[in-house]
Amino acid sequence: MFLCLSNINLEILYLNNLIFCLVINIWADKRAFLHLIKNIMKLSLFFLFSILISISSHATNYYVSTNGSNTNSGLSLGLSWATLQYASDHVVAGDCVLVANGTYVGCYIDVTGTAAKPIVFKAIGTNVVINQPNGTTNDGINVENCDWIVIDGFRVINQPRTGIRVVKADNCVVRNNFCDNNARWGILTGFAENIIIEYNECSNSQAEHGIYFSNSADNPIIRYNKCHHNSNCGIHMNGDVSLGGDGIITNARVEGNIIYENGTGGGSGINCDGVSNSIILNNLLYANHASGISLYQIDGGAASTNNKVFNNTIINASNARWCLNITDNSTGNTVLNNILINQNTARGSITISANSLTNFSSNNNIVVNKMSKDDGNTILNLANWQSSGYDVNSLLAVAQTSIFVNPAGADFHLLSASQAIDNGSALVSSVVLKDMELNNRPQGAGYDMGCYEYMPPTSVPENFTDNDCTVFPNPATTTLMVTMNDERALEIYNMTGQLLNTYRLSKGSHAIDISHLASGLYLIRSGKAGKKLVVK
Repeated sequence: MFLCLSNINLEILYLNNLIFCLVINIWADKRAFLHLIKNIMKLSLFFLFSILISISSHATNYYVSTNGSNTNSGLSLGLSWATLQYASDHVVAGDCVLVANGTYVGCYIDVTGTAAKPIVFKAIGTNVVINQPNGTTNDGINVENCDWIVIDGFRVINQPRTGIRVVKADNCVVRNNFCDNNARWGILTGFAENIIIEYNECSNSQAEHGIYFSNSADNPIIRYNKCHHNSNCGIHMNGDVSLGGDGIITNARVEGNIIYENGTGGGSGINCDGVSNSIILNNLLYANHASGISLYQIDGGAASTNNKVFNNTIINASNARWCLNITDNSTGNTVLNNILINQNTARGSITISANSLTNFSSNNNIVVNKMSKDDGNTILNLANWQSSGYDVNSLLAVAQTSIFVNPAGADFHLLSASQAIDNGSALVSSVVLKDMELNNRPQGAGYDMGCYEYMPPTSVPENFTDNDCTVFPNPATTTLMVTMNDERALEIYNMTGQLLNTYRLSKGSHAIDISHLASGLYLIRSGKAGKKLVVK
């Protein structure tokens, strides 16, 4: 699919190779432009294509806007309600609340949806701001004692406690939100089973963490979030047995998160207290100032046992602690295919307590030459560590500039000659099917180490079908609106095939900031990883 956006009023074109082409504010001769497209993509079939935003069907769609009134019906934008709280007080299972751009007071949600009819609160603009707490708690959006709620697309800032709080609420989804400068947490959950926290950005939490999954609850999915500049942890999981329940979090999946510049107040990029039988994979952690990933027991009801730590890239800051920290009888953990580089020369890649060594397995990692098997009291070089049976196929890290594309610029994609390529273990194959950008693993003769699988830079990947997504407007200047019909990555390439940006998008509508792109012609790929097409 080609989407041509230009100031020459060129029609939207639908082509048989099903790849988007985007022109941003370009003035050009129409015939020359079409000739360029023909030569680049070698296509021949052109159709007119109109793009629509589609919103999932619900029992009733209600609207909220700053110029609305709570005496209105709420059934259209012109008859919108004025406040989020009024909307939350009047919805029932299956309803969707669509919120227009503007600044709002938060809301307290305590009405329950169902599996077939969740209740959805969705921002329909890119600047739906909640800067005052709801009238009941010190949080922006509070979901409590209700299930099957979706919170999607809000900017929740400057709250006296939490941006978005979900407590005693199961099967909820918190996605696409921006939570910044909140006093304690960006997103907090408590006793919330089967929650999905995805595609959020949580930054500048003043006292504690970006995302905090707390109390006795199982089956959380925490994926594709960006957590940065929080005082303590980027992501903190704590079973906290003192508050009731078994105090154990099981079957967590923490995947594809980007976590950086956290921990000036302590903690870890990813902190696990009482977390068991869980998977931590494809995460990128860099420039964090405390620990990288920690598995332990302080408040949890048991130690953090039998977890899989696979294909993460961890680059600790020069004042940080260990990249991977395992203590407190946290046995049975498996560590494969990670890049564990510590820029603090006094610390190293892996420290584990002696009482956590039972059934501990670590291999095929890139590490620095400092390890410990007595909780940091004795430092071992890699050779001595290997003599104990650990990391026998692991590699000492060479210079970062020989591993990554641009580590100084926080681009940790792999260079074509990177030591991480094809040196991973295939033992992860049942768990690690894709990398953090949804590219299939492996691409070469073996699995790559770290969160990114190496992709040849000259290939423009796969096709996709016309009903997978819609993109508008025409022309585009600063913002591109994308509606996905399933979860996938969207990639922007220049005309040489160089990948410029990758966005991991959930099902639904998204606003993509393209203000950083110069005027010109770009290719947009949106497709499920694993179906590749090289266009030459």
